[in-house]
Amino acid sequence: MAATRTSRVGLFVELRKRLKTGMLIIGKDLVNDPTEVSVAGGDGSLDISTAHGLLSLALPAGVSLEPGSCVQTAACDEELHFRMRINVDQSTDDEGIGSPIERLQTKDSYCFHCQGCRTRLLDDRVFQRVLPLPNGNWNAIVDDWCCHPDPFANLKLLPRAQDCLLGDTFFLLTRDASCQDTLVEEVTRVGTDASQDPKKSCRRLVSISCQSCSAVLGEALAPDSLKFYITQVVVDLSVGGSQVEAAVSRSLFLEQSVAARMLELSNTLSVFHFAIQTPDEKPFLLIWLLNTDSVMVSVAEASVRQVDGSVSPGPEEADGECLSSQARPALKLLWIVCSDEGFAQREIVGSWETNAIGHPLILPLTVCEELLQAMEDTNALLPSVLRHMRSYQVSYLRL
Repeated sequence: MAATRTSRVGLFVELRKRLKTGMLIIGKDLVNDPTEVSVAGGDGSLDISTAHGLLSLALPAGVSLEPGSCVQTAACDEELHFRMRINVDQSTDDEGIGSPIERLQTKDSYCFHCQGCRTRLLDDRVFQRVLPLPNGNWNAIVDDWCCHPDPFANLKLLPRAQDCLLGDTFFLLTRDASCQDTLVEEVTRVGTDASQDPKKSCRRLVSISCQSCSAVLGEALAPDSLKFYITQVVVDLSVGGSQVEAAVSRSLFLEQSVAARMLELSNTLSVFHFAIQTPDEKPFLLIWLLNTDSVMVSVAEASVRQVDGSVSPGPEEADGECLSSQARPALKLLWIVCSDEGFAQREIVGSWETNAIGHPLILPLTVCEELLQAMEDTNALLPSVLRHMRSYQVSYLRL
C-alpha cells in the first residue's frame, strides 16, 4: 500500500527530453479558472503563475520552455492538465553522476565509507584490475557454452589481491587488517525451509555489518573476500574526492544508487525489466523501466498555497511533503510487489517468473524493504491520475 500523506499534490511537472514535450498538472483546489494559469520559461527555470502567486521551478542546465507552447489539454474532477514543448541542449548531459561501479578505475586510490554513519571502512585501496563479473543468472545457461560438464560447478569467482570484481549491485574485494576494526560478521541461514521443499537446503550466509552503526553492508563470501552492496557504501577518491553521496539523505542515496545502476544496465544490456531479489534469490519487487529521459518535480498543495515568489525546499525536505522544487532527472517505473495478494498482480508475477523476464538485482532484505518504501512514497506524491497503470503502480526514482 502507498504511504499515506496528510497533504495533496498541488503541482506536478514531467518533461521528456527526447520527445521535447512536457506535462503540467495542477490541483483544481488551487485554480478556479484555467485562464488564471500562465507558464513562462526563464533562464534555467519554469515560472508557473496561479491565483496564489508565482512558483519558480529550477530546471536542469540545457532544458528550457518553448515560449507560448503551454496549452490546456484536459480537466478532471481533481486536476487540470496542460501540455507544453521544451528546448533541450543536446550537448548537455545531466543524467546524474552514475554508479560507483561505472566510475571505478585502476591505479586510482579509493576509500570505502559506510553510507549510514560515514565511518571509513577501507582506506586507500588501489586496484590493479577492475573486472566485471558475469551478470544475471549466467550459471543457469553455462551448459549451453560447454560441451563437457560444468567447469564452474561448486566454484566461486573471488578476487585476488588488488582486484575489484564488479557485480550488478555489489563489489567483491579482498580483506585487509583494517577490517577487524570496522566490520562485524554474523552467520545466518537463508534459503527454502526444509519443510516446504526437502530438495532445497538452506545455505550459510556470513553477513557483514558496520561496527559503528550495525548497518548490514554485504557478505563475507570467503575468509579473505568481501561483498559490499552499492546501496550500503560510499566510494570516493582518497585524494580530491567530492563526498557528494555522503552528504545526501538515505532515501535519496538509495534512489540514486538503484536508478543509476538500472539505467546503466538498460543502456549496456538493453534490458527494461528488473527483478529485485533478496540474497536467497527470492523475488521481492518487479520493476518495468518505462522512461529514462524524464525530468520531474512534484510540489505539495500546501507549499503552493504559501508561495511568495518561489519555493526552495532544501534536500532534507525532498523526502517530506514534496519531492523538491528543483526539477531532477528521474526514471519512470512501473512496479509490483511480489507478495501482493491481488489476482491480477499474482498473474503478472507468475508470468515474469515463468518466462524469466526480469533481470535479477540482488539486495539485502532490509534494503529491498527500504526501496519499496521509497517507491511507495514517490507514488503517493504523484497526482492521482498517474499513480497506477493497469495493475502496476507508478513511481519516479531520482538520478
